[in-house]
Amino acid sequence: MIVGLDIGTTKITTVIGELAGDGSVDIIGQGSVPSEGLKRGSVVNLERTVQAIRESVHRAERVAGVKVESAYVSVAGNHTKAITSHGLAAIRRGHEITDTDVHRAIENAQAVPLDPNLEVLHTLPQEYEVDGQEGIKSPVGMHGVRLEVDVHIVAGTAGPLLNLRRCVQEAGLRVDGFVLQALASGLSTVDTGEQSQSVIVIDMGGGTTDIGVFRRGNLAHSASIPIGGDHVTADLAQILKIPMEEAEDVKRRYGAALPEMADADLTLEITTGQGKTHALSAQELSRVIKPRIAEIFGMIRDEIDQTLGPVELIAQHVILTGGASKLRGTPELARDRFRVPVRLGKPGNIGGLIDIVNGPEYAAGVGLVLFGLHEDGRLVAPAPTPLPEPEPEPQPSKPLLKSKKDREREPEPQPQPAPQRAERPQRTERPRPPEPQPAPQRAEVSAAPVQQTVVRTSPQAQEQHPPAPGHKPSLMEKLRSWFSDWL
Repeated sequence: MIVGLDIGTTKITTVIGELAGDGSVDIIGQGSVPSEGLKRGSVVNLERTVQAIRESVHRAERVAGVKVESAYVSVAGNHTKAITSHGLAAIRRGHEITDTDVHRAIENAQAVPLDPNLEVLHTLPQEYEVDGQEGIKSPVGMHGVRLEVDVHIVAGTAGPLLNLRRCVQEAGLRVDGFVLQALASGLSTVDTGEQSQSVIVIDMGGGTTDIGVFRRGNLAHSASIPIGGDHVTADLAQILKIPMEEAEDVKRRYGAALPEMADADLTLEITTGQGKTHALSAQELSRVIKPRIAEIFGMIRDEIDQTLGPVELIAQHVILTGGASKLRGTPELARDRFRVPVRLGKPGNIGGLIDIVNGPEYAAGVGLVLFGLHEDGRLVAPAPTPLPEPEPEPQPSKPLLKSKKDREREPEPQPQPAPQRAERPQRTERPRPPEPQPAPQRAEVSAAPVQQTVVRTSPQAQEQHPPAPGHKPSLMEKLRSWFSDWL
């Protein structure tokens, strides 16, 4: 059993998965509750956060019928830092590259000065390079003298991580590990065809928007923007003079990121806190929402352009996920800003209760379960195909010669339409000389087996024509009498 605990600014989600027989993951439980103890990914109220974690875990346990003892916990916010370091290891000439050489190259890449207040979360090797040959996934077993690797190192500030760990432990759970939010979302939303390309995963949460750039299936860059869906809600509450809860409901039910995608015939009647009522069309509502969503995408583009280069040149796709990405028109606005294909990312590569985690808001929770599957090495190879059973060796056929007793036990064969050969025994009526000379044995032996094989189907022929008294048996008759027990 693997458990993912996604602790976000607006909600806390627990996802329970288990390993299936074919090596995949089945989701067996899920529980979500509102979160009130975090702000921009950091804990600001320990008591409320602990209570929300307990309630979320309890709901997932009731669905799954199991007891949760530990979980992988998501980490988001601008308190996380990421760098890419280069490592090198020399290989003895004529020797193959071993796992020890690979670990040595990774350790050399990790030997970079970091702030003592940072705690390393991930050390993610990218592709390897052997004697200048790039794009190598696994160099073990290859020959070369120079092994190089780029490692993406993700670290978090110790203070927020300690607060998060304390909340989980006070809720009665152990922390199996902290996982970067963008990495978890990418594990569940990037499909098989996109793993060979460069893809940008944007997790739009309530308090933050997390970015992950994946190159050929590896996380190559990560960042966090301190703006999320709650800022859109705050804009509506400020302009419409309504509480945050009502503004969130209006945004989800009638909001759109593009005015042209809003309902042109819909008009809302808004009652302010002072009791005043005014009318607002859905298109006017979307004109309040669009600038904030466009600002988020603009900050993401600036981050990527300054670090890696233009988005159009480094990425083939953009995947939007997270609860804030469900706002109508958000993928279309992102397509206009990034000028690359954009799609809405939902959890994949799972089985079980797919319908209860089929939304973008569950991408991180499912990704935590998938990370746990790979992290602890519980990948199971598919069961081998059973070998076909060997066919039995053909038994030697029974001899043609059968005893008279055996033939009497067998069912009598059905008569054929024209068994003309059965009348051949009438040859005994021919007149024979009183003292016939024995014919050459060569002629009798050569013809006897063929004739006997045919006549065996009528064993009563000899009984119908007994030999005359005083008759001297011929060689043929002697042979027949010798084999009478077999015939």
